[in-house]
Amino acid sequence: MSFPYETDWENNADKLLLSEEYASAAKIYEDKILVEPNVKSHYWKLGILLLLQGQELEAHFAWSLGIGEATLEEVNEWTEDLCKLLLKEALRQEDLKRYRNAWLIRQHIREIDTDNFDNLVQIIYLSLHLKILTDELIQDLKILEILELNHSGTNIENNSVLQLVQNVLASDLNYELQLEIVSLTLPYIKDVSCFIELIAPIAYKLSDVNLEIATKFINIGLKISPNNQELIGYLVGFYLQYQQFSKALEVARKATSRNDNLINKILADFCLLNALVSAGGRWEEILSVSQHQKTLLPLLDYQNFNDISSHLFISRFFAPYIDDNPKDIRVNQNQISSLCLEKVQQVYQQPVDYFKSQNLSKRSNRIVKPLKIGYLSNCLRKHSIGWLARWLFSFHDREQFQIYGYFLNYHQNNSDHLQEWYSKQVYKSYRVGIESIGSTLDICNQISQDGIDILVDLDSLTYMNSCEIVSLKPAPVQVTWLGFDASGIPAIDYFIADPYVLPESAQTYYSEKIWRLPQTYIAVQGFECGVPTIHRSQLDIPEDAVIYFTGQRGYKRHPDNIRLQMKILKNVPNSYLLIKGVSDANSTEELFFRLAESEGVDCDRLKFLPLTMSELEHRANLTIADVVLDTYPYNGATTTLETLWMGIPIVTRVGEQFASRNSYTMMLNAGLVEGIAWTDEEYVEWGVKLGTDSQLRLEITWKLKESRKSAPIWNARQFAKEMEKAYQQMWEIYTN
Repeated sequence: MSFPYETDWENNADKLLLSEEYASAAKIYEDKILVEPNVKSHYWKLGILLLLQGQELEAHFAWSLGIGEATLEEVNEWTEDLCKLLLKEALRQEDLKRYRNAWLIRQHIREIDTDNFDNLVQIIYLSLHLKILTDELIQDLKILEILELNHSGTNIENNSVLQLVQNVLASDLNYELQLEIVSLTLPYIKDVSCFIELIAPIAYKLSDVNLEIATKFINIGLKISPNNQELIGYLVGFYLQYQQFSKALEVARKATSRNDNLINKILADFCLLNALVSAGGRWEEILSVSQHQKTLLPLLDYQNFNDISSHLFISRFFAPYIDDNPKDIRVNQNQISSLCLEKVQQVYQQPVDYFKSQNLSKRSNRIVKPLKIGYLSNCLRKHSIGWLARWLFSFHDREQFQIYGYFLNYHQNNSDHLQEWYSKQVYKSYRVGIESIGSTLDICNQISQDGIDILVDLDSLTYMNSCEIVSLKPAPVQVTWLGFDASGIPAIDYFIADPYVLPESAQTYYSEKIWRLPQTYIAVQGFECGVPTIHRSQLDIPEDAVIYFTGQRGYKRHPDNIRLQMKILKNVPNSYLLIKGVSDANSTEELFFRLAESEGVDCDRLKFLPLTMSELEHRANLTIADVVLDTYPYNGATTTLETLWMGIPIVTRVGEQFASRNSYTMMLNAGLVEGIAWTDEEYVEWGVKLGTDSQLRLEITWKLKESRKSAPIWNARQFAKEMEKAYQQMWEIYTN
């Protein structure tokens, strides 16, 4: 952008400005001032050229010469003209990404027009780019006073306020100052949804490092949007993350009493279920809320969607924990996921069309070497998924496959060595974390630009962002593996399973094509183990007693299953049950004690263990158990593999759904059939048998130790080959 010249000398000065020959351009204006001393614009433009050379005092002198002995009215008129020219040059410098020059010019605009809010916001934006934004600079700009006092004549536009919020939240300013600024912007916000889109991600990302600040940000959002289920969901999740179960329940229950439409009602029920099952023990209320939510689902249709609600993807997340009824649960999930996908694709119609055209262009590439495989997850760290998926990453054939990692919720500068390990195993990584907020479209564009052939979603319904990303279909072939049961999102082509974890009949209620690997859908090379930190004597358990163990989160503590465990204890004299897992201690103990008393079991035989400091310590402490009792209708997965690796007998109840057949396939693939129950009665029988037959326990332990040599579940190298073969076949199907 240039000054509006009309003569040759002005054109010459303009060209010199554009070529950054500021001294030569300034000389032209100095000469013109001698000829035309009354033309004020010459002084303004000369001052700008001097300013661009770093001659601030000289620039001020030129401007003051221009003003001279002017009247107040003339001064106001001329300074307004000067401000306009300064603003034009500042914008030009910003377009050229010369942020230092733009920042300097805007500081001079500020001296002339102190309360120009737009200019102050842009100074903050430029300071952020220049990495000079500090608490002191904010105080010096007096942005807080302007927001708080709303000076007479101050024009504060919604877009400027939103830009201010965005810049402040992207900065390293003190959290309390950020909160104060954001809170003061509330009276000026007209676009509430955009404001929430700025608040929610930063609050989520701060929740891992500062719960108090994260909740304060959410509460600011709730002031302007009190029934926003997304914010309420975040707040409930934050409290659960820090095991503040009573606060989570309080927020969730309040939300259910004030919802105002169908979507909000479904999401409010989800939030309350999240709090209830996480705390554990409150099963009457859990069943009631789940049934209420289920009655709302048939009313759901496309017309109910006013905008994207990522939480809706996972609104039925807890159904498999409550009931083993996959035909019903999968139909509901498929319906919800299909509706959500339609809305997401409508909102992102243009990029969806672009990704589709890019994907179709790959059909002609019948031979791709190496295949580009992208893994999408927020769990490639110290997490169950992280511990299990690492073996596939270790044994991938880098000549045949180029591996990309899309790390959601990535934490910089922490002690998570597993996360760092993953980032080094990939050809290229894209990290979205506390320090960098990547939108759904940003991540999808990256996947498309990287030319990913097969995108593997490890999160499924455990992470809302992943649901949105795969819905846009940025890769030609998309697969769900490992993280959870299938998502039901129509943009997913395959769900990886094996012959045991899903029966043949399952395809009738899955929208994805079930791709069964020949033996097992997961294999590991083993687990690291530490040193035990508990002993029978510490727990007042006799040396000759039989110890049962169950270790799961509150989610999986179904009362029907606990009742079966009490029956086992009742029929095995001198036996004890160790209980461990994240949940509300009081309500969990109350549930177990109540069911123990109902079955005639002395509550002193129940021992509640604290959480351990590390996974290595947890695995070592498993050796105190004689028998592990699995949960139902939602089995263990990582916990089952750890139990088998440590050589401990396990009793599992096999059901119909994916979640109730995990332990079954893992035990079979470890060469073990002892402990597999197909009914509640068999579950109790196996529990009693393994508790009373010490010789059988020894035989199972020996069998499990021997299985490490050849069983499919421990042959991660062979498993990697089977996964890679599946990828190649999927690609062949796509390109043929």
